Amino acid sequence: MEYGYGSLPFSFTPGSKVFYLGAALGTTISHVSDIVGLMIFDAIEQVGGIYVVTNDHGNAEDMVKRNKKGEPLLDKDGNIQILTSHTLQPVPVAIGGPGLAPGVKFQKDVPNGGLANVAVTVMNLHGFEAPSDYEPTLVEVVDN
Repeated sequence: MEYGYGSLPFSFTPGSKVFYLGAALGTTISHVSDIVGLMIFDAIEQVGGIYVVTNDHGNAEDMVKRNKKGEPLLDKDGNIQILTSHTLQPVPVAIGGPGLAPGVKFQKDVPNGGLANVAVTVMNLHGFEAPSDYEPTLVEVVDN
């Protein structure tokens, strides 16, 4: 399989939209995970590539606004208020694949990593050195 691309970014519907729009269709976040596992990771295997998987900062851990007792809040018409704010939880990142160089490990000293760290990490995984004013990379190469 030859595509001629060094990188192929893609995006799946955020989990919150899967909940909002997919509930009537029976779609869940696990269905999205199945698609990633079956289609994307298989293609990465075939081309000897690398994957970097992260998520946005949606609100999949709770879909409704709640009072201090944990009860759903209702609007003036008695309907449950939908929560649309971003998560306060850490957003994970996974890196792997057959094209990943031996000895690549996550750095342990990156305080408060964020999306800017993911961008520079992707640059590094492609063999580029990021400019000095970029945030630190999430990975390092360790001699085994």
